[in-house]
Amino acid sequence: MFLAPCIEWHFAEYPNLADRVRAAARAGFTAAEFHLWRDKDMAGIAAALDETGLALTGVCVDPRRSIVDPAERRELAAAVQETIAATASLGKPPLIVASGFRVEGMSEEEHFANAVAALKEAAALAEQADVTLLLEPLNTRLFSAMYLVSTKLGLDLIDAVASPNLRLLYDVWHSAVMGEDMAEVLTGRIHLVAHVQVADMDERNEPGTGTLDWPRVMQTLRDLGYQGGIGLEYFPTLPIDQSHAKAREALGL
Repeated sequence: MFLAPCIEWHFAEYPNLADRVRAAARAGFTAAEFHLWRDKDMAGIAAALDETGLALTGVCVDPRRSIVDPAERRELAAAVQETIAATASLGKPPLIVASGFRVEGMSEEEHFANAVAALKEAAALAEQADVTLLLEPLNTRLFSAMYLVSTKLGLDLIDAVASPNLRLLYDVWHSAVMGEDMAEVLTGRIHLVAHVQVADMDERNEPGTGTLDWPRVMQTLRDLGYQGGIGLEYFPTLPIDQSHAKAREALGL
């Protein structure tokens, strides 16, 4: 496993992400991630990635559109296609998809069927481009009406879509907020998880500052066979070098 800081929130002393890429590399990281791309200097980021050799573990599909609302399906496909094109110069990073909000009056079965149909269309675009889509369950504390707030449901959707280019982003903090048992929801299905993100309870800060049992979290991932990236998607409470040192210590990486 390897660490990837979220440069959307880390190295904030640098005003642009290209310089944050360079800062991450100087800090000893081999990977990083960020959120939306349309407001970013993509050429500058591409140049910084080429210069440092840093890889990206995730960029969000932009704009965010619903996977459950049929009225937004065409816009979702367009967003996926445009994001694939825009991020090609960044090394074809995995692209993160959120679900969007529940549609009033729609049954659970209809929500699921609409999500599968939308994700099949998006996954077909990803297959053509040789890109991985990461479906991310969130939580109801931040987004009370969000459709996908369950790891099990996310994995069920991925099973139903049955595309090698659609995988899960498992966020330890979102899962903990929802009261999930990590081993229970991931056992037997870790092959569907392509990326993991971490933050501590309760306020989404660096691992080691809250109540989560990080040795247990990391041992669970190892026992299940996870070998990918660990995204440091948290709000730092310490100077960034100290914050990363604390996270490394807590995670044992």
